[in-house]
Amino acid sequence: MIMAHRANEAKPTPLAAAHRALGARMIEFAGWSMPVRYAGILAEHRAVRRGVGLFDLSHMGEIELSGPRAGEVCRELFVTDTNRLAVGRAQYSLMCAADGGILDDVIVYRLEEHRYFVCVNAAKTAADFAWMTETNRGRAAVADRSDETALVALQGPRSAQVLSALIAADPADIGRYRAARIDVAGVPALVARTGYTGEDGFELFVPAQRAEQVWEGCREAGRAADVQPVGLGARDTLRLEAGYLLYGNDMDARTTPLEAGLHRLLRSGDGSFIGCAALDGQRGRGVHKRLVGLTMDGPGIPRRGYAIRHAGAVVGEVTSGTQSPMLGVGIALGYVRSASAAVGTRIDVTIRARHVPATVVERPFYPTRG
Repeated sequence: MIMAHRANEAKPTPLAAAHRALGARMIEFAGWSMPVRYAGILAEHRAVRRGVGLFDLSHMGEIELSGPRAGEVCRELFVTDTNRLAVGRAQYSLMCAADGGILDDVIVYRLEEHRYFVCVNAAKTAADFAWMTETNRGRAAVADRSDETALVALQGPRSAQVLSALIAADPADIGRYRAARIDVAGVPALVARTGYTGEDGFELFVPAQRAEQVWEGCREAGRAADVQPVGLGARDTLRLEAGYLLYGNDMDARTTPLEAGLHRLLRSGDGSFIGCAALDGQRGRGVHKRLVGLTMDGPGIPRRGYAIRHAGAVVGEVTSGTQSPMLGVGIALGYVRSASAAVGTRIDVTIRARHVPATVVERPFYPTRG
């Protein structure tokens, strides 16, 4: 759930003037002044599910590792095997501390044989850069590209249609979790078929000083598809319907990939990434808590921090929750004791002193196409 704060003193993105012109409601988020909504969260959410939405994600951080030993450094930093990435491909991954706690979730792009580009969470950019630099120990070049990079995203079933009018290539040639250097609206860009909504879509990394040219190009090209600007509010409801985790809510340094249900990302057996030994040990012992998806069986919207009860006892709490715009019911992510984590388990969520029935379910909550 996006918490609203006044945007005063927060850092503006390169698209601040465009947001003001569109009448966006601005909030402070991770130190940035960001649009939380334009027409309204429900309308923006449905636009992405049914057509196409346009996002300013320039608050995200971008860090580059390059040089002959960059791959060696990445194998230590990330739990996935980034060395197996072909040039032009991307991979969702995690960075962990020595105790197995999750430091951040990231997307790693392999741009060249010895060049990796990492998109990190806004609130973690400085800490991630420091961690990468410390881990690197001078073996590769590590550069923070965040201030010079803006990120604009097109998300939704009509996103390829809009992008096709902006590039001299066929968007179909850019497969899921692939990236290519292509001019967008006349601006050099890294175009990636990635996203955080559960829909098909593209993320466009462009020079910060030319971000408005790309933004306006997307708006103009998207008029026929009724492209809608989308704020952080709908971005949060979209990712939650898709069952995607939010760093700082659903995972952090106090949780491990095994507890968060991200065990599929871990490579095992070689002990080469930071946290591997601790996670191997936890895997052998078993975990005491697990992240689960919940749908409400009664009226009420689950929110972060609400208690989850099973058989009369508190067994965990909600980490993210909302009323699903597409399903019309309350949905949530939360950690519970492992004994209460099986799909189909009937539990209760405490909402304003009421114990509202809910069920542990598979994710995603809403069928995804991304």
